[in-house]
Amino acid sequence: TVSESSKRDILRYVDISPDKIDVIYNSYDERFAAPPDVGAIDRIRERYQLHDPFVLYAGNVKPHKNIERLIEAFDVVRRRGLEHLRLVLIGDDISRYAALRRAVHRHQLHRCVRFLGYMPEDSLVALYRLASVFVFPSLYEGFGLPPLEAMASGTPVVTSNVSSLPEVAGDAALLVNPYDPDDIANAIERVVTDEALAADLRRRSEEHTSELQSH
Repeated sequence: TVSESSKRDILRYVDISPDKIDVIYNSYDERFAAPPDVGAIDRIRERYQLHDPFVLYAGNVKPHKNIERLIEAFDVVRRRGLEHLRLVLIGDDISRYAALRRAVHRHQLHRCVRFLGYMPEDSLVALYRLASVFVFPSLYEGFGLPPLEAMASGTPVVTSNVSSLPEVAGDAALLVNPYDPDDIANAIERVVTDEALAADLRRRSEEHTSELQSH
């Protein structure tokens, strides 16, 4: 299985000896850690008009991904004076989830939240590198590949302190209570206002992803 967390879950529900379960971590596409193609990044910036600092989420948009609380946390951050910040949401079939658009309109964020839908890997590589912070507040993950992709790209990460995500992120991300929008907001605010912290997260991400890949 893909994580120690998943191994514990299997052992909780299946009568099997622990030594019959091996943990082999998922791997990210090598394109995420490759030297950046500045031209490709500029093209993506222009194509989607991403000229303001933005918070990025990428993944599917099922309820356990907790995107409604991310939208609520984003509203908290903007009301603290970071009105220039944007939120970009990437995921398959995002238009199917009307609750997300309702959340955007409830907080009057329709001018600063972008739903971009599915993105091919090459575009996603550029979007990770353009983002000020990647936020992944999922309530449950067997592994959680997007935070690892973001870290490999050199993007500071905020993610949940539950299930496999602390294991995947190690000490290279800020861990938050995914049930508490204020906690998510506090972490986002810290990363986007503290360049020293963001730089330290980038450095730790490079070390952590290299170590995890060799596991």
